[in-house]
Amino acid sequence: MERYPDIEIYLAKTDIEAIQQWLDEHLEAPSPLVKRGKHQWRARARHAASEIPILLVENAADGFASLWFDSPHTPWPRDVDCARAAARTLGCEVRCSLGGWQPGDEPDRFWQVRADGVEGAIHWPDQGQ
Repeated sequence: MERYPDIEIYLAKTDIEAIQQWLDEHLEAPSPLVKRGKHQWRARARHAASEIPILLVENAADGFASLWFDSPHTPWPRDVDCARAAARTLGCEVRCSLGGWQPGDEPDRFWQVRADGVEGAIHWPDQGQ
């Protein structure tokens, strides 16, 4: 299975404590999410003996928070794998890219995973925020 160079998901609700607990369950020795500017939280964790920088941006797009893992060494090989795990545990809608983005790909096509497990491709245009 292809492993992406980083993982980014969009969460419909931002509950810092719940996200921190989820990180604690899936990553080794995550540091606490610490506020680092307006609507930004940062942390570091480890997985498979590699460091993973983490950035959470509240209200990044249409009320969704962006959660970005800047490493290919996460427990999830692809964004959709992470989105499924987050939706299941956090009980919220999660969106992510359809796959590894390439120039020419439709930028407004995303994968939606609902808390009830229903998932599929959606059109999610950038509102210019």
